[in-house]
Amino acid sequence: MPSAPSVVRIHLFAAAREAVGASVLVWALPARGMPAEALVRRLAAEHPKLRRTLRASRFVRNGEYLSDLKARIRPGDEFAVHPPYGGG
Repeated sequence: MPSAPSVVRIHLFAAAREAVGASVLVWALPARGMPAEALVRRLAAEHPKLRRTLRASRFVRNGEYLSDLKARIRPGDEFAVHPPYGGG
C-alpha cells in the first residue's frame, strides 16, 4: 500500500484567509521539511495578494509562535498565519 504524501496543513486567519480565499491549504513537503521562511516565500509566490499581509503576520507551528523563521516545518506539522487583528 502506498504511503500517504508528506504534507503540512497551513491555516489562514482573517486577512490571510480573505487574500487566499481559503482557510486551510494542504501542501506536499519534502521528507526533511523546509525552513518556515521558505514556506512563507512559497505562500507569497503562489498567492501574490497575500504578500502584504505576510509581512505583518506572526507564524505558528504546532500551536507555538515562531520567534525564528529558520525553524523547520516538517510533514505532519500544522502551520498557521496570524495577521494583525482589528476590532474591539
